Amino acid sequence: MAIQTLPASTQILVVGGGPAGSYAAAALAREGFEVTLLEAVNFPRYHIGESLLPSVRPFLAFIDAEESIKNYGFTVKPGAAAKLNQFKREGYTDFITLDPNNGSWNVIRSEFDDLLFRHASKCGATVFDNTRVTELQFEGERPVSANWKNASTGIEGRISFTYLVDASGKNGIMSTKYLKNRRYNQALNNVACWGYWDGTGCYMPGTTRQNAIWVEALEDESGWAWFIPLHDGSTSVGIVMDQESSTRKKKASRATAGESRSNLLIHYKEELSRAPGVLKLIGKGTLRNHGTSEAVKSASDFSYSAPSHAGDHFRLAGDAGAFIDPFFSSGVHLAFTGGLSAAITIAASIRGLCSEEDAQRWHTSKIATSYTRFLIVVLGIYKQIRNQTMPVMSDVDEDNFDRAFDLIRPVIQGTADVGKALTENELQKTMDFCRHLFAPTDPEMHSAVKARLDPALTSPDAPVMTECDIDRLLGEADEEAKIVLSEINARKPIHSMYNPTENFGVEQHFGFKAVLERGKLGLVTA
Repeated sequence: MAIQTLPASTQILVVGGGPAGSYAAAALAREGFEVTLLEAVNFPRYHIGESLLPSVRPFLAFIDAEESIKNYGFTVKPGAAAKLNQFKREGYTDFITLDPNNGSWNVIRSEFDDLLFRHASKCGATVFDNTRVTELQFEGERPVSANWKNASTGIEGRISFTYLVDASGKNGIMSTKYLKNRRYNQALNNVACWGYWDGTGCYMPGTTRQNAIWVEALEDESGWAWFIPLHDGSTSVGIVMDQESSTRKKKASRATAGESRSNLLIHYKEELSRAPGVLKLIGKGTLRNHGTSEAVKSASDFSYSAPSHAGDHFRLAGDAGAFIDPFFSSGVHLAFTGGLSAAITIAASIRGLCSEEDAQRWHTSKIATSYTRFLIVVLGIYKQIRNQTMPVMSDVDEDNFDRAFDLIRPVIQGTADVGKALTENELQKTMDFCRHLFAPTDPEMHSAVKARLDPALTSPDAPVMTECDIDRLLGEADEEAKIVLSEINARKPIHSMYNPTENFGVEQHFGFKAVLERGKLGLVTA
């Protein structure tokens, strides 16, 4: 997209033009730093991950990109409906009742990502797509230059830099090629398959909940399905399930239908039949490219993280460092978190607000904490979907757990136990607590329960109550109130995920907190 010549050197090199890279480049360029952004493929390009959390709005506002996204025409997402048990009603998470401007969007990622990529250029970054970084050079453990190649012209070159942001997605050049520090989450070894439908229905048409996304547990407890309406008139419909179940089911399909190019399509439709709510929403819709190999896409969905997301003058951001199952629509949120954290810590290092070592530690802690918050919630949801105890202790770092759930851990442990090592039982209790985020409630239930309970109980600022506390308070007489109160309490420890930029300025890591002011971006002693 750019016509200028790629420079021989730059102060900050950002590798990858997805949400993490474009965000980091925009935030750093706005501070007056020299930033070069290299994207491997030609933009716009296809990408999955179409549903966004409301938390993206303050992120976008911080780099002055919110209005352009808001005015683009993406489908407004007023909330999310989740049916995790086929024998109960769905739960509904409302984004807009208290604040009409708190809605999010369902986006076509090729268009959304391209808007961010171009916004980074408007902010002052020098951006190039179709330019792949093929190799890095180091002085000791510090990366100092990169070889690149333009896919269209075949031209190759080298660019030197002082700081590196690796936002190269799942390929993760630093993590996979040089650090070799990627750790896979064995409890979330999943695979996804999806397609796009025309002429479908939508969730609760004609109401304030129209076009909310719908997610639903499969009847056989092997996974879940999504239904996401998009602004081009299509609807993204997908299935996520564990790899073992997927392989077994595909093998059974081949035995029945024989080997054929359409086996994935057969598998996809068979699994959709286990999500009656999704089928009802699809209605008389038709699958795009039906009967062709392009009808259904598939991708491994193996969640992973790293013990470190930073090193000497480099930062990992977005999927380059960590990826988590898409149930909670957390992908772009975590990409923005990584991009902003990389920008904050690099700015702090350049400006001498802290040592480079402190900046590295802050970034790793921030990313690990954000990832762990979502990980525990997602594992809690999967525990309910699969109705089984999940051995996840090896996948959760105790220090990250403490920081992620510093509010809830004392409640789960009991005051006398605070400070003891994290136990598997404690983790299981936290997962059970967090699953109430998607309790089978709706705004009307919330209003009715709040009208008959003490306002202090339903206030988001009230102390966290455990399930036992709620049982003792309400007994068996008011099941509806217990469900609503459990949901309210489950949201308290992770509410900071919905106030990300505010949280950056409050949350402390190793004695520092972020400064989120243009021209002064960095870290300050807490």
